[in-house]
Amino acid sequence: MPDDRRTVLADTAIAVLAETGMRGLTHRAVDRAAGLPPGTTSAYYRTRQALLTALVRRLVALDQAELEEIGRRTQVPRDADELVAGIAAFVELRLTGEGRQRSLARYTCAVESVRHPELREILAPRENAGRRIVHDFLAARGLADAGTRTVTLLTCIDGLVFDRLVNGGSVSDAEIRQLVATALR
Repeated sequence: MPDDRRTVLADTAIAVLAETGMRGLTHRAVDRAAGLPPGTTSAYYRTRQALLTALVRRLVALDQAELEEIGRRTQVPRDADELVAGIAAFVELRLTGEGRQRSLARYTCAVESVRHPELREILAPRENAGRRIVHDFLAARGLADAGTRTVTLLTCIDGLVFDRLVNGGSVSDAEIRQLVATALR
């Protein structure tokens, strides 16, 4: 667990949000979950909006760090099978453990951003190593619109993750393979 109190509170807020939803995200709930005295969270984040903004910033930072780490460990796939395997491993991270918790929090915040545009700006998709790997794979196949296809493929993958979080189950390699094949057409 991080030592910085603000980071601890933001990480705890992510967990509270994933567990209890937007209505359950309160300063007191974060204090309890973090094992801190009442009033600690409000001392660092005076308003609920400040807490939510810190949570979203931390969520994006964690996601970006994860994607950059994947990029450091991964070369551009040589073929579609390698791309499918890489995406499948990433999807598994998003559906289990801490990744599941962050995914639930991310989707909750995405819905909330409809009413709070400042959150939408923080949550906007960013360039990262994971996205570059997919783009470079598609571009290496001579696709002039690799950027558009990358966004479409990753949006479809995101939709599958959302569906499985809501409805249960896992994403199969066959589903990913079909999406990759469509991106390559």
